[in-house]
Amino acid sequence: MLTFGLVSSIFDYVTFGALLLILGASPEQFRAGWFVESVLSASLIVLVIRTSGPFYKSKPGKTLLRITLVIDALTLAIPYSPIAGFLGFSPIPPLFLLMLGLILALYMLTAEIAKHFFYKRTHL
Repeated sequence: MLTFGLVSSIFDYVTFGALLLILGASPEQFRAGWFVESVLSASLIVLVIRTSGPFYKSKPGKTLLRITLVIDALTLAIPYSPIAGFLGFSPIPPLFLLMLGLILALYMLTAEIAKHFFYKRTHL
């Protein structure tokens, strides 16, 4: 868990920096952006670490893929829904979503590389 925890922490800080320093998010946008990034990264990283081989060469089960897509769609919808204000969220501007998408893609790539070295070192 040290390997993947470190990777996760690095991308937490990247997300914080992007939201605050690059995008100048308001508190409500920050909360919404952080919520979206954290849920999407958690659900997507499952697709990466579920196999010791490259995740893109191993097709996930239909149920796992469907549940992941539903969770991700609901997560993306919440900041635009009627409950957003109750949660302290405001809608996420398109530039924020683009930046979060880039961060998620880099996170998945980095996790895939870390996984390769992890399995090479541990021989599991």
